Amino acid sequence: MFKRYVLILAILLAPTTALAAKVGKPAPPFEITTYDGQKISLESLRGKVVILNYWATWCAPCRVEMPQIDTYIRRHRTAPLAVYAVTIDNTVPYTRLKFLADTLAFPLVQKLKGNGYGTIKGAVPSNYVIDKAGVVRYARAGALSLKDLEQTVTPLLSEPDVTPGASALP
Repeated sequence: MFKRYVLILAILLAPTTALAAKVGKPAPPFEITTYDGQKISLESLRGKVVILNYWATWCAPCRVEMPQIDTYIRRHRTAPLAVYAVTIDNTVPYTRLKFLADTLAFPLVQKLKGNGYGTIKGAVPSNYVIDKAGVVRYARAGALSLKDLEQTVTPLLSEPDVTPGASALP
């Protein structure tokens, strides 16, 4: 009997996968709030390739990855690209992150509202790449290198622009 209750509880508490960001599927909607107070929805990013990067200040691979992403963005300044770094360090005050935020070519995110995103299997860094039409094209744990970005993101930047009504967004 006890096992039955444990199983039922596990099913009820298990995270839903219906809205999980899955490669090849429309990206679940989200709204981010950057540290400078901007609110940005996935829908408002239509026509851009979007990278959501989950990171932490204590994460050594994140410290290697952040400059790689920054270099990539600076090389593709005019491209339809939006990158947002979502910290999982809820206890780190913004005053400690301000220098980093002022240095990077992409904003740090204070909060992401929406289901389907987060660290992948609890690992940081974790990254999601969403194409111009709103389809998840990459979702993996592990640091992105410049080579990874060139292989994964650059072809998406070259895809045709999304025409009105052609979005894959839900």
